[in-house]
Order: sequence, then structure tokens, then C-alpha cells
Amino acid sequence: MSQIGYALLGALALVNLVGFGAFGLDKWRARRGAWRTPEKTLVLFAVAGGWIGTWAGLKLFRHKSSKRSFQIKLALGTAANLGLWIAAWRLGWLEGLV
Repeated sequence: MSQIGYALLGALALVNLVGFGAFGLDKWRARRGAWRTPEKTLVLFAVAGGWIGTWAGLKLFRHKSSKRSFQIKLALGTAANLGLWIAAWRLGWLEGLV
């Protein structure tokens, strides 16, 4: 794997960890009536490539798991990220990274 590939893998791992943590922190804040993370920020983690971490956070923390409108937004964010990966692959932008 190239250095760029490792950097990309590291960035994806980081955005997944931060997205996962954002769900835990938002759940903790929700229980205390504190300032909350906007939904669009949580969805942005999925769009940025952290959809595995965001879905894991949704399930593990049981946060926003009953809010259907949010789940649809998160699914669309996940689909957008996957679409970007497919487009990058089809355009040959991922060649040489592995």
C-alpha cells in the first residue's frame, strides 16, 4: 500500500472513531439537558466516510435509533459516501493506493 493509501486509511479510521464518539457524547449530553450536537453534524461524519462509526454509535448508544427521519438522513449520507467511493473507483482515482 502506498503512503497516500495509508494516510487515507488513517483518515477514515479517525473519522469513524470521531463519528462514533460524537454519538456517545450527544447521548450523554441529551440525558443531562446540555448543548447538543446538530443532526447535520452527525450526518456529516457519514458523508465524510465515517458511516461505519456513526451507525455503530447509533446502535450501541441507542441514540436517535427511534427517530426515523434522522435514520433516513443518515442512510442518505451513507449512500452519498458510497457513491463518492464508487465514482472515484470508476474514474480510476483509487489506482495505486493499494
